[in-house]
Amino acid sequence: MDMTTRYLGLTLKNPLVASASPLTLDLDNIRRIEDAGGAAVVLPSLFEEQIEQAAGRLEHYTTTGPGAFAEAFSYLPSASNYRAEPHEFLEIIRKAREAVSIPVIASLNGVTGAGWTNHARLAQEAGASAIELNVFFIPADPSLTAQEVESRYLRVLRAVKAAVSIPVSMKLSPYFTTPAGMIRMLERAGADGFVLFNRFYQPDLDIGNLAVRLTLRLSTPAEIPLPLLWIAVLFRQVTGSLAASTGVDSSAEVIKYLLAGADVVMTTSALLRHGVDHLKMLLAGLTDWLKVHEITALSDMRGRLSQQMLKDPVAYERANYIKILQSRSSSP
Repeated sequence: MDMTTRYLGLTLKNPLVASASPLTLDLDNIRRIEDAGGAAVVLPSLFEEQIEQAAGRLEHYTTTGPGAFAEAFSYLPSASNYRAEPHEFLEIIRKAREAVSIPVIASLNGVTGAGWTNHARLAQEAGASAIELNVFFIPADPSLTAQEVESRYLRVLRAVKAAVSIPVSMKLSPYFTTPAGMIRMLERAGADGFVLFNRFYQPDLDIGNLAVRLTLRLSTPAEIPLPLLWIAVLFRQVTGSLAASTGVDSSAEVIKYLLAGADVVMTTSALLRHGVDHLKMLLAGLTDWLKVHEITALSDMRGRLSQQMLKDPVAYERANYIKILQSRSSSP
């Protein structure tokens, strides 16, 4: 059975990728991911703030831009609180490349096109197979227009692409006016692939202590419909690679994402919840499904239930939405 797939121009032995998490910071875990069947690994993000802080340039984050205020400094962690300093980030890449044969993807997280993007070049020199660029930006300033927000993503991408020759993927949120149009613009600007979707930090409120509670909830299969929709719509509409992210807990989610058109399926929460060896279960479930359906190559199932491949493509559009609501309202 041929389980190989192509992602960002890389040939992977199967479509399962361990995405960025605390697990992939540890070299032993990276080895275990490979042994359990993981086809590639994304290292934890290096944040723009880490680089700026290490360079002593935090003034940018505390005194510039709309709504900036001095108190913002207290919300940025000290250098000692970061899991990996910029130089350690590069060393992790080097050691991971020496330890495993699967591709090692470096993750960068930033919101400006400043000098921090040079670390993309350093990551390439350290041995990274590709760059995953996560522009985590919440446009809380009401004076920002949609065009200004989109332009920021394009500027960051172009800055990183100018610094490296290895592939660059964009990890995006679904919160654009036109997600498909934004992806098309990013593709024209040089993006080699897209990870759909990242999950914005969404705080909770502690009503007992009247405080903002910092929370990070692991994703669940209930979150799969949104990225599933957009992967199914984008299949064959873009030339770049499509990586599915969010909600993967069992092989069922892996299979659904591949049927929608994903080139690879990324998982973090499942590995944090069940352990690295859960990759074996995901791979075994996918293999069994392929055997039952007498599919001998992964490429033969990819996109089979995408919008482009369905006889009734409106299943992903407004007509089906209306049908669902009408059938629901008429039920007892």
